[in-house]
Amino acid sequence: MNDAIAMRLRALLGPHAVERDPDGLPRAVPDSPDAMAAICGAAHAEGWKIRVEGRTTWLPADAPADLALSTRGLEAVTSVSPADLVASAQAGASLDLVRRRLAEQGMWLALDPPGRPERSLGSIAATATAGPLRLGFGPVRDHVLGATIVTGDGRLVHAGGRVVKNVAGYDLTKLHVGGFGGFGIIAELHLRLRALPRADVTLVAHGSRDALTGAARDLSGTVNPAALELLSPALAAEPDWVLAGRFLGTEAGVQSEVQRLVHGGGLQWQQVPADRAAAFWGLAARAALGGPVTLRLGVLADGLDETIDLIERELTEGLLSAGAVNGMLRWTGDAAVERLRAVRRTAAAREIPMTIERAPWAVRHALGHFGAYREGVGQLVGRLRESFDPGGCLSVALEGAME
Repeated sequence: MNDAIAMRLRALLGPHAVERDPDGLPRAVPDSPDAMAAICGAAHAEGWKIRVEGRTTWLPADAPADLALSTRGLEAVTSVSPADLVASAQAGASLDLVRRRLAEQGMWLALDPPGRPERSLGSIAATATAGPLRLGFGPVRDHVLGATIVTGDGRLVHAGGRVVKNVAGYDLTKLHVGGFGGFGIIAELHLRLRALPRADVTLVAHGSRDALTGAARDLSGTVNPAALELLSPALAAEPDWVLAGRFLGTEAGVQSEVQRLVHGGGLQWQQVPADRAAAFWGLAARAALGGPVTLRLGVLADGLDETIDLIERELTEGLLSAGAVNGMLRWTGDAAVERLRAVRRTAAAREIPMTIERAPWAVRHALGHFGAYREGVGQLVGRLRESFDPGGCLSVALEGAME
């Protein structure tokens, strides 16, 4: 079977674009959205299961499938328009490459997702994994103006320049950002840019968790940081909890905000030297790779302490970060499916959705990436998946197996 699929892929793409993964599974590496669509069309016709891979730096490449489809060959930054504050890049382009290309023209993409800087744009968008800068600049979907999507049956869908909706009335771009590839494969993204900040200052405060979250609540509305993130001792590699603030903008504007922070909230703040600040935030981002499971909880700031208590009780403290002002908690560690399911049930009772951002296939299959948060959601997701992947070719576990 594998040999027959590999031969068919070579006929479609040429021998240079077909390889084998470490287990011998055929892997296609298309270099254009059209080539990607041809693969999906063939898979739909033949009933093959597809596992989508980016640069294999985030989700494990372990979903069961007949072939792997890698976006590594789609790595071009196709356009940058500083005047319009817009850029377009293919899904396999690494975040690091995009940052460097934009910086050459004084532009910046305000995304700082968990993981390594070589993560692909497609991975970041498909999983909607936003970092601490979501406080100042919004979640991942706020940075995506449009996209080119390849459906499971090989159609190319362009959603960009205006709101494009499917037959069910959904904004396609928002559907695919955070859809974990369950509704199609992201081939290209159109991105909202900002001017490269002239000043970038990070300050940290240490203390007990309750003291830091209380101070953050007091600061809300009095300062305007780009990020104000609470880090557990294990994640920060410190004996105490850490509250980290980051300010971006003009020199005068940043210094004004820093002074307001230092004189408010009752904490002792220390400025991180400029040559160490990037390493500090990079360490916090890579901490999400420090265990086999990473999850996020969509908790609001006023429920943060109670939700951290839930995590500590059910999963242990682990590598934990949270938005001290805008909420959202991310946890990385190792836990059995039963414990993760218990957290999801308790969180759902509190109206807090839980998303499995990365985990081995056994966990993803058992729990699903976001599960059935509310009654009836499963049917809606099922209908949408039928619209974009009628043959069920894409190997993605959006919802878990039956309990």
